[in-house]
Amino acid sequence: MLRSTLLAAARSQGVRHLVEANPLTKPVVKRFVAGTTPEDAVTATRALRDQGMHVTLDHLGEDTLDAQQANDTVRAYERMLSVLKAEGLADRAEVSVKLSAVGQFLPSDGEKIALDNARLICEAAADAGTTVTLDMEDHTTTDSTLGILRDLRVDFPWVGAVLQAYLHRTEQDCRDLATEGSRVRLCKGAYSEPASVAYQDKGEVDRSYVRCLKILMNGEGYPMVASHDPRMVSIATDLAARAGRDADSFEYQMLYGIRTEEQRRIAAEGGKLRVYVAYGDEWYGYFMRRLAERPANLAFFLRSLITQS
Repeated sequence: MLRSTLLAAARSQGVRHLVEANPLTKPVVKRFVAGTTPEDAVTATRALRDQGMHVTLDHLGEDTLDAQQANDTVRAYERMLSVLKAEGLADRAEVSVKLSAVGQFLPSDGEKIALDNARLICEAAADAGTTVTLDMEDHTTTDSTLGILRDLRVDFPWVGAVLQAYLHRTEQDCRDLATEGSRVRLCKGAYSEPASVAYQDKGEVDRSYVRCLKILMNGEGYPMVASHDPRMVSIATDLAARAGRDADSFEYQMLYGIRTEEQRRIAAEGGKLRVYVAYGDEWYGYFMRRLAERPANLAFFLRSLITQS
């Protein structure tokens, strides 16, 4: 119930205004969001690189219904990729892109615009010597996103996909994408979805995640294990060993600001750990989903507000 309430709030303009207007909020947001500027993101990337970690950068923004805003997002990614190249960080950092931020929901030719814009970002990534991963959003965008992924992979076979284990369809999507050279990030899912398309019980989601992990680890692709759950991380490690995978043939992924000690432990022990670093002014929806994912995140937020008030 609490998770559903928070996810509904993530889409509410009224609640958004209240949260963004509260001067006590932004210091707390810094735990999960690296900052608002490219410089903030580069500083965080460099610090994580120096700790032996890899990074994927998300310029925050989604559900764009304005073509100019979509173009601005593309330019922001191009600038970031240029900076990564200039700063010598491209071997450790890639970018994650939400297609809804680059035009997928535009009322006229949204899919084509999103594909064209994503292609521009991929071209900039190729020039920088790094990669792009297409973030997955709610279930209504899954077919569109996977279709755009297929089109992009004709010229950029390294473009990464994201699959969400709470969707009933995801096991089959894992089978379809567990091919040679295919980079696939598996997460549990962070949107409020109906029972007709998604598992509602945590235990069912966990079991689906393990089934999907088995498919990816035994496939020919490159699994990216996006989870903070210690049990899932342990299972992934075991499945990788059983599949004969070495440390360079898969990676763990965790969010900036969450389980940082575990992130450092995995990297120190030779595992490939990539941190999902979000930055930008449009932090509200991302922040609310982070609160919804784990009760500990919400408790941290509330404690911080009480401490600062």
